This record gives sequence, structure tokens and C-alpha cells, in this order.
Amino acid sequence: MFRDLHSPGTDPVEFDCDVCVVGGGIAGITLARGFLDTTLSVVLLESGGSDYEEETQQLYAGRNLGAPYYELDQARLRFFGGTLHIWGGRNCPLDPVDFQTRDWVSGSGWPIGAEDLTPYYHKAHAALDLGPYQYDDRCWAEMGRTAPAVDPQRLKFGMWRFDMQQGRVSIHGCGDLIRSRNITVLCHASVSHIQAGANARRIEHVICRSLRGHRATIRARHYILACGGIENPRLLLAANDVEATGIGNAHDQVGRYFMEHPHARAAHIDAHDAYGLYHLFQRQRGGQGNWLAPSLQASEALQRQAGVLNTAVTIKLLRKTGRKSPLTKRLYLAAKHEMNPDRIGRGLWRHFRDLRQFLRQRGMRRLRWWHARMDGRELYLFVRGEQAPNPASRVVLSGERDAFGMPRANLDWRMLALDKHSVSVLVNTVADEFARLGVGRVTPEPWLRDPSPEWPTDLTASNHPFGGYHHMGTTRMSNDARTGVVDRDCRVHGYDNLYVAGSSVFPTSGWANPTLTIIALAHRLGDHLRARLR
Repeated sequence: MFRDLHSPGTDPVEFDCDVCVVGGGIAGITLARGFLDTTLSVVLLESGGSDYEEETQQLYAGRNLGAPYYELDQARLRFFGGTLHIWGGRNCPLDPVDFQTRDWVSGSGWPIGAEDLTPYYHKAHAALDLGPYQYDDRCWAEMGRTAPAVDPQRLKFGMWRFDMQQGRVSIHGCGDLIRSRNITVLCHASVSHIQAGANARRIEHVICRSLRGHRATIRARHYILACGGIENPRLLLAANDVEATGIGNAHDQVGRYFMEHPHARAAHIDAHDAYGLYHLFQRQRGGQGNWLAPSLQASEALQRQAGVLNTAVTIKLLRKTGRKSPLTKRLYLAAKHEMNPDRIGRGLWRHFRDLRQFLRQRGMRRLRWWHARMDGRELYLFVRGEQAPNPASRVVLSGERDAFGMPRANLDWRMLALDKHSVSVLVNTVADEFARLGVGRVTPEPWLRDPSPEWPTDLTASNHPFGGYHHMGTTRMSNDARTGVVDRDCRVHGYDNLYVAGSSVFPTSGWANPTLTIIALAHRLGDHLRARLR
């Protein structure tokens, strides 16, 4: 069932349900789908409508207080389906080492292991139609390629699999939810207050408001926040009428440990077969029509030996630092970032992206390579880093307020020396291995010699120069309320009926894009809630 708080009918609007899910992104959609065709009633709240609206998007505005980052009202999308509408489709599960406590990474260790998520990774993988569930060396045979013979004690290859379906999370792509009798999708319903009980043990209700002045109250047996790594802590911190520091924040953990996958140009490559090396790391079609692409990581043995993070690099064609981006790239960025990300803007961006991909795959690789080299572009290692948990990297409330009187969220993103050191070790290892194999010479970028933890701001190095728009860690999972916000079942410590979904519960980030893990965790949380409600 679909309802819109912009046109609620008779005021006041009240719902009594079994489960209230706050946030209509991929985590919220996955959770709601888990209750289809059951006797349980679910209300899925979405702050926006079915497409981009400037006035709703402005509710995300805030300030960057730390390292340079995207404007906060441009770092995520506030309408049904969320940021997945402009997602690049990259998928990969976290590695087993990402879940483990690493002595050299302060704050590492999940209260669950890789084995706890494996069955849910399979469900997430199947839901995205990603082909065979394999992310190891078998992928090379699937692509009809041969992997370079790097030393497995030093380096390993990671693999991305790509979801190529458009409209997966649109209102039209979620017709099963709209047609359902037991699930209500309520759009233009921005949560303006979460009401805790007087004993701070349960949530009594949530209040939603629309920008047209309408209001709704939702009373549920269980509540799930699925609004992303900036909005989840904002809602918890702002609900401070019962607990002065906010819900679940008795130990000052809410909003801390914000993590991204920082991006940067890491090293120049002077390869003997530059075209062959570049082509090897580009997106390839697998045997079942799926798309895959490799990356290079520090092996687990190297991570332990050198005390570094699980960081990855890939190979890109870039102009030298400081030179203007080529016209095609500027057009791509204009379509993606300078136009409103409504249906028309997203369509233009996708068509441009698909055209580039079509040319890559239809015998035009050599032509594009020749054009790139004539344009002055050269091979570089490009890093997608794991960021170490840092309690000083955090989301905080602002003194400014939005249209509902809610305090806005500010971001104080901070890096650690370990983040940069991990890149340096990985780049030097790749340099050694490429020299040993006769691939070519790798020259690290000068910023890696700077002892400060800061990373460079190079707008020409990537379509995503600061990071992957991956907001992780601000309501982290922990067995102990003194070191985290939610327990191993994603339930807020001390609260019986409040849960958090999405990458904000990640204790560590790994190197992998978070979407597959977000979906897997949502499936796991759905199983837990259905068991409780039975």
C-alpha cells in the first residue's frame, strides 16, 4: 500500500503496526520485503517522494568541519530508493579478516564473524542477480583472463561484481511493496522526533511531519532506523528529551567512528605493456553475462606482518596532477553532479555512462586508448582505502536547524596516520612485485612521503575525488555499550525495541563497497525480528 503524507486525507494520521522502518533506501526496502505475505504489519517511512525534490533534499544540509568532503546535501539522496539511484553497481563481500580483531588496528573486531553473514551474503548476491557467488581467483577464468603471478604472501586480487539493473529501487521497481496488503509505504514522512519511554528502555512512538504541514504518529512493537551513516546518529542524538545526551548515547558513542573509503592517486606506472595492463583491470564480461573487475590488495599475511589496513588499488588512466580533466569527463561530472538528480538528470547520466561502456566493449578499446594517450593521460595506481576506526571522526549536531526545527548534522571527518601508511606499504609492495614480474616501474606519489595524516584533494583523479559516498561506523556494532551503539543483532544497547540497519553499524570498513554487506545485514536483522515477533 502506498500513502503520501503530503495528501494524508483526514488529520491526524496514526498507525499501529508490528514494525516501523525509518528510511526507504536499500536497507529499509530489503527489511520491508522480508515481511511480505506475512501476518505482520509494517510501515516504511520515506522522507522524500518518488523522485528528487530540492526542498526535501535541503533537509540534508550541514557543514564539513574536518577533512575536505562533498557538500552534505550532495553526499546522499533523500527520496524513495535513496543514493542507490546513482550507484555505480559495485559489489563485494567483506573479507574474513575485516571481521576479526586486529591487534594493529585500534577499535577493530566485529561481534559477528564472516561465517555469520555468509548465508545472507548469498541471499543479497542472488537478489542483485550477480551471477555465481565467487569472488576469488575463479573469477579470472570466468572473465577468460589470466591473473599476474603476484606473490600470494604479499598481494591478492579482489573482485567487484556489478549490478547493471536500472530502477531496482524506484517506486515502480518496488511494486511488490506498493501492492502489499500488510506493508504501508508512507512518503514525505520525515521523522522529527523519536519518543523514548520514561525509563529509557523502549521507544513509545515516532512523529513524522511533511513539508506541507501534515503530521503522523507511528506506534510499533519494533522500530528500525535505516537512514544512513549521517542521519541515523542525527536522529538518535536529537532525541534528547528523556536521555539528555540522546538515545543510546550514555557512553558518548553515537556519531563517532565515521569512516569512508578515501580515494587518491597513489602512484605513477611506467609499464612495458601499458595497454595490456590497463585493459586487465577494466570491467570485463563474465561467462554468464555478468560484469566483473579486479583490484589489488595487501594479502592478509602482509597486513599482519606490516601492521596495515585492508586497502585496495586499481589502475586508471589519468592526466598528470593539476591538469584540467578531459572534456568527456567534465561532461560526465556535469551530468552526474551539476544537474538535479531527478529522473531526467539521472537518465542523462546513465545514458552517458552506458555509451562509454558500450564503446569500451565494442572493439573501441584501442581507439579510446590511443585518444587517451594523445590527450596526455598516463597509468596510475588509484587507491580505495580502508579507513581505520577513529573516535574523533564523527557526526555532531549543529546549532542550525532545518525546516522542522531539527538540529542539522555536521561532519568532522578525520584520518589517522595508519590510513596513509597502509597505502604507502601497499604501493611499495606493488612496485616490488611489478619490478619482479617485469611489468614496469611504479613511482609513489609525493603525498605519501608527508608524515601528516592528511590526504590530497585532487579533483582530476576521479569522478569521486574524496571517497565513495560510503558513510560507515557512526552507530557501530559492539558487545559492550561502552564501545558501541548496537549489539550483534543491531539492537540499540539498553533498548528492547529499537534497531539500526545499514553501514552505520559497521565497526570497520574493509576495502569493499558496503552495499552487499548492507543488504546481507538487513536480511539477517529481518530473520531476527521475525523470530522475535513469532
